Amino acid sequence: MAFLQRSIALPDVHSGYGFAIGNVAAFDMKNPEAVVSPGGVGFDINCGVRLIRTNLSVADVEPLKEQLAQSLFDHIPVGVGSQGIIPTTAKDLEAALEMGMDWSLREGYSWAEDKEHCEEYGRMLNADPSKVSARAKKRGLPQMGTLGAGNHYAEIQVVEEIYDEAAARKMGVDVTGQVCIMIHSGSRGLGHQVATDALVEMEAAMARDGIATNDRQLACARISSKEGQNYLQAMACAANYAWVNRSSMTFLARQAFAKQFHRTPDDLDMAVVYDVSHNIAKVEEHDVDGQHMKLLVHRKGSTRAFPPHHPLIPVDYQLTGQPVLIGGTMGTCSYVLTGTEKGFRETFGSTCHGAGRARSRNNSRHKLDYQQVLDALKAKGIAIRVASPKLVMEEAPESYKDVTAVVDTCHAAGISKKAVKLRPIAVVKG
Repeated sequence: MAFLQRSIALPDVHSGYGFAIGNVAAFDMKNPEAVVSPGGVGFDINCGVRLIRTNLSVADVEPLKEQLAQSLFDHIPVGVGSQGIIPTTAKDLEAALEMGMDWSLREGYSWAEDKEHCEEYGRMLNADPSKVSARAKKRGLPQMGTLGAGNHYAEIQVVEEIYDEAAARKMGVDVTGQVCIMIHSGSRGLGHQVATDALVEMEAAMARDGIATNDRQLACARISSKEGQNYLQAMACAANYAWVNRSSMTFLARQAFAKQFHRTPDDLDMAVVYDVSHNIAKVEEHDVDGQHMKLLVHRKGSTRAFPPHHPLIPVDYQLTGQPVLIGGTMGTCSYVLTGTEKGFRETFGSTCHGAGRARSRNNSRHKLDYQQVLDALKAKGIAIRVASPKLVMEEAPESYKDVTAVVDTCHAAGISKKAVKLRPIAVVKG
């Protein structure tokens, strides 16, 4: 493959389809041999994390913890085949695929300022819904505004430690004991189908263009080819769908909290701190060996972490660097980091995305008992609502690496900087 200079593995790296998860690879847009690979993005396109702050304290929430967990569970559709409750027609889906969060804003499911605090401002402009197959649209239509299953969750979290007071202040999460909500989800069946369709199309393109890889999972196409462009435009649609999805769930989470506390989401200061993507390919500009280059950066299980003063991060975070949201596993802590200049130079402005699996899903299912996993969470004082209890073992903390060790490694390497640590008090899972 015509790799540009290097492919990078981050501390949460583990094996995945095609590329490893926890991998960054960049290709030179000017090189006619350069490729785009769906295996370098992943099946859950724009799987990502959003953090919403509140002005509530743990003392406000603790007595209502169980009711709040139930309220979130009731409001946000969760589970493997879950269907959305926000009314969506085929015409709405077309518009959402093209417009991303601009659709959510137009339809009244998002605040204007939410978009400002979102990677790509919640909309990839190269999206072309005509490049998304009818099958992908059929899968995506009923699932808009749903959490899904697997490692996806909605958590009520509490600020446990603040490492960088200036950054925390800018984010509005600057009080120990402050309550936040973290939503981790992606593009559901639609994104999966977009990736599957592209892999089939690209196998034919590889034979035509004489591209050979040592593994079918590395199927790819020249960036400039019809297949390469089709994938990038369909992938942008799936990314937009994921941002709409997280916006819809933000709307539902705001409703759930408003009902419990009899105050409006505005009164509760339920603003989006930031929204990051973990699985995506984007055209970016970077300096490589003293040369300014336009690159197609694949991030799979890794997070963009741009430094202070970068033009693509919001005005609010120009002095601190881009917030980076690192979701823990069920019942473990999560982190907010910030991007650094060193990371921008050395990892194309990327850092880790979470804990990274230590056991396969199969191994977890056979070695762990779901009742023990649930009891362990309750013993930690964590309220839990799960749609598929049998899937809980796959997501148990024992199935993953230690997120603190992963974050500390990135901090020590200087590719991102610790700002805030959060611990969960309630978990809603598929």
